[in-house]
Amino acid sequence: MFFSCQALSHENCSHGDGSHLNLGSGEMAIAQKAPRSASATKPKQHASQALKIKSKNKKSLNVDIHCHYQNSEVGAMAAPLKPFEREPSIVFANQMTRDVNIDQMKVRAAKLSDIPTRLRDMDKMGIDVQIVSPAPAQYFYYAEPDFGLELSRKTNERIAEIVAMHPDRFAGMCTVPLQHPKMAAKELERCVKKLGMRGVEICTNVNGIDLADKRLGLDVFFAKAQELDVTIFMHPMGFTHADRMTDHYFNNIIGNPLESTLAVSHLIFGGVLDRFPGLKFVVAHGGGYLAHYHARMDHGWKARPDSRTQLKKKPSSYLKKFYYDTITFDSGMLDSLIEKYSVKHVLLGSDYPYDMADDNPLKTIQGVLNLTDDERKLIQGGNAAKLFKLSKR
Repeated sequence: MFFSCQALSHENCSHGDGSHLNLGSGEMAIAQKAPRSASATKPKQHASQALKIKSKNKKSLNVDIHCHYQNSEVGAMAAPLKPFEREPSIVFANQMTRDVNIDQMKVRAAKLSDIPTRLRDMDKMGIDVQIVSPAPAQYFYYAEPDFGLELSRKTNERIAEIVAMHPDRFAGMCTVPLQHPKMAAKELERCVKKLGMRGVEICTNVNGIDLADKRLGLDVFFAKAQELDVTIFMHPMGFTHADRMTDHYFNNIIGNPLESTLAVSHLIFGGVLDRFPGLKFVVAHGGGYLAHYHARMDHGWKARPDSRTQLKKKPSSYLKKFYYDTITFDSGMLDSLIEKYSVKHVLLGSDYPYDMADDNPLKTIQGVLNLTDDERKLIQGGNAAKLFKLSKR
């Protein structure tokens, strides 16, 4: 289930020179050398306090809660794990999709990792603040836990550094090694209390095991997230059993919303929200399919005893507890999402900087014609400010 760091050179690693590892010659790889970043400056504010964001004489803030940063140093460290052999988005893709993705990375590399480029794009998009989360490809849940923690810590410290350099433009979300729930809970607490993180990004599964599955033992992590009152942003990385989705980029187009649908369903039917009623989840990509096709699970819950082993109220009632980003690519669909789950549970998201992003999320929101000005301001930033504890100064 786990894979240890197998780099010949551990110059970028903090776990020793690798002399304790038993490596076969065919299993070893050398990570590409990446420059070290400066040590992260610790934000002054605890995440339970409101993060002060400077306003440019505007009555409201436009806050993008779905945008990613890729850490090249961490990517180099993790290269010996051979992510291309582990990640569903790569494994279940044909050669044309892989080639297009390689080209995309060449074109968008600066957007993923270069902060001046990101700031220019934010200005063009009309975004005041990004709540930056790690690139989903850098979860690394298949790493051996100690190495996974090391990768998470370096990822988190870099995001904290970016926020410290531009506190009026960025807030941060962390990543944690969910393959070891106790480590994940401890790292989450460190990130919130010492690095000032506003939320935590997690995948929709851990190495193909659903988040509610007792084998994972994630209750310790969920308990810590509830205790810290920190928002969980749930973002997929392709569908894990996608043998029939290798063509046409289906493992993203169909697989990502399907993964979110399955993950939310397991959280509901598995009783996680009953055990931890204070948890706050944001579901990527407009909530997947479940947000728009919920009645079927309500019918199953009524009709079949095997669908109500833990739930005492209809499943769709839990959907009102979740939050959803605006990435629907259609103002009519976004209107339906807002109507069903309330204007206070929908937040602006772009998926910057990938090609599957909504490059003009403000236009998508403006296309919902029946919103009042106050309701539009909530979706564009007011809801995010409340959920992630931001405030203007």
